[in-house]
Amino acid sequence: MAAEEPFPTTKEATVVVDIPIDSNSTSATPNDVNDVNDASFDRTAFLASFSAAEEKAIMRKIDYRLLVLAGIIYMIKQIDVNNASSVKVLSPNEPTNILIQLKMTANEYNWVQSTYYIAYIIFELPSNLLLKRMGPRLFHTRIMFTWGAILALHAAVTNGSGLLAARFFLGLAEAGLFPALMTQFASWYRSDEMGKPVMWLFGIFTLANIIGSLLIYGIAFLDGHRGLSSWQWVFLIQGVATVAFSGVVYLLFPEYPKSPRTARWLTPREQDFIEQRLAANAPKTADANFSGSESRSLLRDPRLWAFMLTQVLMNTGNFGLTWFLPTIISNLGFVKSPRNILLLIPPAAATIIGMVGAFFVLGRAWVARPIVALSVCLVEVGVFTIFIGTRARGAIYAAGILGSATSNIFAIPFWSWRSSSLRGTTGTAFAYGLQSGIGQLGGVIGPQIFVSKYAADGYRVPYAVCTACIAGGFIGCLVCWYLTYDLENEVLRVRRAKNAARLEKRVYAGDDINYAADRWIQIKGERV
Repeated sequence: MAAEEPFPTTKEATVVVDIPIDSNSTSATPNDVNDVNDASFDRTAFLASFSAAEEKAIMRKIDYRLLVLAGIIYMIKQIDVNNASSVKVLSPNEPTNILIQLKMTANEYNWVQSTYYIAYIIFELPSNLLLKRMGPRLFHTRIMFTWGAILALHAAVTNGSGLLAARFFLGLAEAGLFPALMTQFASWYRSDEMGKPVMWLFGIFTLANIIGSLLIYGIAFLDGHRGLSSWQWVFLIQGVATVAFSGVVYLLFPEYPKSPRTARWLTPREQDFIEQRLAANAPKTADANFSGSESRSLLRDPRLWAFMLTQVLMNTGNFGLTWFLPTIISNLGFVKSPRNILLLIPPAAATIIGMVGAFFVLGRAWVARPIVALSVCLVEVGVFTIFIGTRARGAIYAAGILGSATSNIFAIPFWSWRSSSLRGTTGTAFAYGLQSGIGQLGGVIGPQIFVSKYAADGYRVPYAVCTACIAGGFIGCLVCWYLTYDLENEVLRVRRAKNAARLEKRVYAGDDINYAADRWIQIKGERV
């Protein structure tokens, strides 16, 4: 919608309309309407002219075209990011171990991850604001090609300073990927449906841990081949593969619902359906490349800062665990290198199972999304309590599995919840870019918590810091829920109505989310 267009200020009665599509129908259909933006256009009748089977078929097309490719991109990205923590435990105490070869201490190596996220913080927002101007296809091609080339160049570094520089430029190249995907999802999926793309993104993100572990396990046997260490082979092979896949992205990645390229696989009627079913605040294809008013309005919204602080706290606790997890598991001494890498597979498998469960709960709309997020926080606090309270190898490994799972499961309710209070293309891109960028402070701080001096005590102090951060994230979620309480009730109401209509094989065409009921929403700079 245009930047100055107000949100709806009245709430109509909930209506589920079922209008059959046949030659005798007198209702407004796509053939009767030449311009969906015309004042006489009947949105309710248009949406109701679609059957539930049609809606399902259209959304399946979108899933195949958008989610599959976006998921593969994100999986490759995660494989390429995780490799730094994984190669650290390859060939331990051997001349080809990355710490020994680059003459780095364990504490110095923690800056490999922190430096990467410092670049993210700086460039996440500026990068994401280029999405609308460049278009998603060129945007993601640019990101994949540059990050793949930089990753391959990691193999050429000869000292710790070179590795830190390479990781900084890797973070610069990848900055904007996650918020850009989330911004684009908001152009195709409603807020109450965002659990699906978020689950898919983070589910395949977790699958990357399994695939990445298997890849590194295999590449480890190349240690010393052609004069290269195993860690150099990891960076080189994964970097070249990423560059190659950027060509696939250029050829196949979709744009926006009403972009000319989309007409190759969606009919005009289907393209109109996708945008007409979106809520009033969703980004649209025809939106301007940049709106200053949307950006300024967002900076005055207390929800931006509440969600951002919550993400920083959660990321600090979670990144501390995920960065150090390979080392934790290796130190348990169950198996020797490189088989220790395979012990990272069970945490990833548990994460995928947990994500499917969380998505099922959100899809059924049994409870509000904040309740799911708060529940995950409580489980995470329990996990870190286990780390603090015991030295038993089995208990620590079990806690590692559960902690890895919950840290990723949290993203499903959190990010789908965040999407409901964003507005317009610029506002959505600005919010995702700024929040995701500042949120990476957790990626800078988290790895620095686990310094070597705490090893003798079983890292109890770092675990306690992570526990405090997660507890702070729990409080942050409570604040975010307070700020979005009315809106979340509206989202839950509409989602339940849509589920009921779907059970009756109808497309929900009743009243949508009433944004005027949200005490924090702003219309032309004034509070409702």
